[in-house]
Amino acid sequence: MAIFTSSRRHFVGGLVAAPFILPAAGRAQLPFADYPFTLGVAAGDAQADGFVIWTRLAPDPLDPHGGMPMAEVPVDWEVAEDEHFRTIAAKGTEKAWPELAHSVHVEVTGLKPGRPYWYRFRCAGERTFAGRATTLPAPGSRVDRVRFAAIGCQHFEAGYYTAYRHAAEDAPDFMFHYGDYIYEYSPGFVLDAFDRPIEAVRRYATREPFSLDDYRVRYAQTTTDADLQAARAAAPWYCTYDDHEVQNNWVSEWAQDGTPPETFLLRRRAAFQAWYEHMPVRRSSFPDAQGVAHMRRRVDIGDLIRLHMPNTRLYRSDQPCGDGFKPLCAEASAATQQVLGKAQESWLEEGFTSSSQHWQGVAQQVMMAPIDRRTPDYPNAQPTYNMDSWAAYPGPRERILALFDRHKGGNVVVVTGDEHQNWAIDLQRDGRTVASEFVSTSITSGGDGHDLRPGNEEIMRDNPFLHWTNDRRGYLLSDITRDAWTGHFRVVDAITRRDAPIATAARWAVQSGQAGLVSA
Repeated sequence: MAIFTSSRRHFVGGLVAAPFILPAAGRAQLPFADYPFTLGVAAGDAQADGFVIWTRLAPDPLDPHGGMPMAEVPVDWEVAEDEHFRTIAAKGTEKAWPELAHSVHVEVTGLKPGRPYWYRFRCAGERTFAGRATTLPAPGSRVDRVRFAAIGCQHFEAGYYTAYRHAAEDAPDFMFHYGDYIYEYSPGFVLDAFDRPIEAVRRYATREPFSLDDYRVRYAQTTTDADLQAARAAAPWYCTYDDHEVQNNWVSEWAQDGTPPETFLLRRRAAFQAWYEHMPVRRSSFPDAQGVAHMRRRVDIGDLIRLHMPNTRLYRSDQPCGDGFKPLCAEASAATQQVLGKAQESWLEEGFTSSSQHWQGVAQQVMMAPIDRRTPDYPNAQPTYNMDSWAAYPGPRERILALFDRHKGGNVVVVTGDEHQNWAIDLQRDGRTVASEFVSTSITSGGDGHDLRPGNEEIMRDNPFLHWTNDRRGYLLSDITRDAWTGHFRVVDAITRRDAPIATAARWAVQSGQAGLVSA
């Protein structure tokens, strides 16, 4: 798969000045009060013969119904082999239904493998800007290089999405969104890494969401950001959800605040529907009769990498020991504890066993490494762990590490989000490194941050399998070749001002056939 070239950078740059200034028919003839494509376009879930393309009609995006009439509206779409749309590869019409907030999900098929396409939508004389997406290489074909960005944790009020603009300009073949697309917090509830209030850079328009209308407005306001729209239009996304799409630290049917499960599930149903409506995902993620948006994926990129994307929220046991940062209690070792659930563990094992790819990647939501969190802020006598991470579930974690350990080809890398910090870690079993983990920081959550978070000197000292950590905002860029998987930790020095430059804080790599990270 070819890495995108400078022509894409020109395309992305063209979105900066005026993302919504497009040719249009007279608005007096429209059924809308204003331009309907205020939320831009996106592509996702790429396969060798196509991908999903997405948009949503929302002339008034902060209205619960987007300013739309309560009726279905036809939307035309087209996919082209060139950015000027001279050679149309596929086209059609899809209805935007009020039941789905007039969102449109088109599963485009019949395209050629391993090449870029451009797509756009039209409705009532208006059209979107063009997005770009690349199909995956043909199954089993030789692939020598792929690049993807791991992104997420994007609290709207905490800062500007400058890092998204840079991620688009880094020209990844695709992006993995590890969750926390929205934050469900009340307006003005913005905290730093130590849970201290910091100034909101911008404000949510509505209260903490509980209903479907609430969640729709929260997603819409987030998606109006032009830098985010540039990233969504630049490459196909593989979207997952973590906790803040519903409520902080929820798992399965359990709310963080003790809401009875039967009541919490009403909120979760609304949140899942709004997530589906705003993500470029396939019909397989459509909420089922119980309102559950099932999300797990497996992607083969030729013979180079198989990327597994499990769900670590939906099937997990409630956080043991009362959640928080604390020593393990007896509950953590209960035989019934689950992170992935039995069916998903079997799915992951089958995926490893049947793969002939050179690399195995696991792109998921919460840290796998058992980091001892003791610092001056957590001065416990015993090792202290994040109860909302794999460290709090030693049984399930041991089963996953055993899977990595027995994989015939080695070359296992885990990519994670959630932590709002960068981490470069070796995953060890019985004192041996069986995989490595790149933890990507947040886009904005946690504020501007520090090069090294205060107190993390102790964490570096107490966790010898931890090679490096950093507390700036940004994303992880993975360059994967047959020789190495290299993680570029891309950071900005501030998200409280616009247009901060991007820099690479560190590079760490796993060499093919050699366990453990090395500085690159």
